[in-house]
Amino acid sequence: MRVPNWAAPDCRIGRTLIDVAMNPPERTNMRHHLAIGALVALAVTVPQALGAAEQPVFVIPLGTQDATRAIAGNYTLDPNHVGVVARVSHLGFSISIFRFEKAKADLTWNPKEIGKSRITATVEAASITSNVPGFAQELAGPKYLDAAKFPEATFVSTGFKQTDKMHGKVAGTFTLHGKSKPLTFDVTLIGAGPGFAGSMEMGHVIGIHAEGSINPQDFDLPKAFTTPIGLVIDTEFDRKKANNP
Repeated sequence: MRVPNWAAPDCRIGRTLIDVAMNPPERTNMRHHLAIGALVALAVTVPQALGAAEQPVFVIPLGTQDATRAIAGNYTLDPNHVGVVARVSHLGFSISIFRFEKAKADLTWNPKEIGKSRITATVEAASITSNVPGFAQELAGPKYLDAAKFPEATFVSTGFKQTDKMHGKVAGTFTLHGKSKPLTFDVTLIGAGPGFAGSMEMGHVIGIHAEGSINPQDFDLPKAFTTPIGLVIDTEFDRKKANNP
């Protein structure tokens, strides 16, 4: 940082300060006091401003649309950035949205050989929500999900396939209500790269949007469900140092 030489011949502020200090006027008035105060304040703040301008500026890390920007390792689902939604036909009139509030997942990510990546995920059946008062408890009960007997729905991958830079498919086995069937999710990369790994700790993050569907009759759900149920997932996976010794 270059600090001005206040005593240099070409420095008007410096000459003025020196003149005032060495040759005070015989008659001091309010205008002189104000001028001196302003010059002193300027002499103090200008060097500080010059120093502040050279301080490094923190840049918030943003995701990029390149899956290889997230380095290999073990990632965990970020519980603060996840949405698991079931889309169910409401008697053919509309689509009802049911959200599951509790989910966890572990991802082993291999950006150089994406086909060797794998994931396991679990959703708590009793965490289903509905904006119809009291209906969530009924859905978690024995008539529908029977969460007391089958507390979790799980997905275990059997293969990753990248279709282009931003898209891929993840095949696996989905288990619900005590029944297991093959299920494939269409996955879209939202963003990847260095970022806040679920906290202020810096790590690597992969953000995705995934969609799949199931036949409710494959899982012994009530006969009233006659059309496929859509499953939509939006989440981030975080790579933390503690999980990658």
